[in-house]
Amino acid sequence: MNYDNLTLLTDLYELTMMQGYYKNRNRNDTVIFDMFYRNNPLDNGYAIVAGLDQVIDYINHLSFSQKDIDYLKSLGIFEDDFLNYLKDFKFSGDIYSIPEGTVIFPREPIVKVIAPIMEAQLIETAILNIINHQSLIA
Repeated sequence: MNYDNLTLLTDLYELTMMQGYYKNRNRNDTVIFDMFYRNNPLDNGYAIVAGLDQVIDYINHLSFSQKDIDYLKSLGIFEDDFLNYLKDFKFSGDIYSIPEGTVIFPREPIVKVIAPIMEAQLIETAILNIINHQSLIA
């Protein structure tokens, strides 16, 4: 895969929530979330798990460049201490998944994330986008 920095492939909401957690005592609490889909796309009876290589690549390259930090600073909603935290951000959680190519059905957990709350919050949108898109076209 030809890597492009996808760190900001997220909703602004995820970053503002991260800042809220950063300012709170619970910033290091470990959380668990399961990724699943609600309905079969295109009235199919099932879907196929796909996109795990892209998720792994995303997590392995997850970091905020100086350009990312400058952009976030320009929005005027993030505090300097939080932006400094992002400069050294590294994902430290664990991710588990059903194997690539497995048949899945609605409401079955596909990916499980166990991580500090701020880290789990950040990767939510990217994981949903990657797995949903790749599984849709698989």
